[in-house]
Amino acid sequence: MKTKLIAPSLLSADFGNLERDIEMLNRSQADWLHVDVMDGRFVPNISFGFPVMKTIQKFSKKFVDVHLMIVEPEKYVEEFIEMGADLVSVHYEASIHLHRTIDLIQKKGAKAGVVLNPATPVLMLEDIIAEVDLVLLMSVNPGFGGQKFIENTYKKIAETKDLILSNNSTALIQVDGGVNLENAAKLFDAGADVLVAGNAVFSSEDPERTIELLKI
Repeated sequence: MKTKLIAPSLLSADFGNLERDIEMLNRSQADWLHVDVMDGRFVPNISFGFPVMKTIQKFSKKFVDVHLMIVEPEKYVEEFIEMGADLVSVHYEASIHLHRTIDLIQKKGAKAGVVLNPATPVLMLEDIIAEVDLVLLMSVNPGFGGQKFIENTYKKIAETKDLILSNNSTALIQVDGGVNLENAAKLFDAGADVLVAGNAVFSSEDPERTIELLKI
């Protein structure tokens, strides 16, 4: 896959006009469609589940990137893949048997990612980095959109890149939280491959143009 990918987050879309917003993303230069699933237990918020995934599967023509912010994600990954997820990412902090869950995702035909909360050190991935397709670094505390970007993320990107290279891993680095036109280029320069953008895209007067500018 090419780098400098933009994955608009549907968490910031208009759920009263979800088909319209997905069609806009289909037309746009967005590379992936990011789906945040929250259970109200692992994070203090609830987003959406399988009914919305069915709508996404029906209308999306993009690579579907599902981020599970839920406890016991291993119970649900297979169903998300059946509903069109091309990549499923689970939290290091939420998956007790992480290697088993990553293996399950890949055996079911999807790419597998592991997510780190802001306070979780990168070194915790040393024993799994060679197995995953993607590392998602949270640059805000997960659960809500519109939060301020955590500056320590740049340091974590560098540490993740070093870990990937030293283990001959092919994992991509994704950053999620507070991504906007002011920091996108700097994040790519730091070593990020995929940027998740929610408010920056959907609160824009011209979302398609904003996606273009995020990729520059």
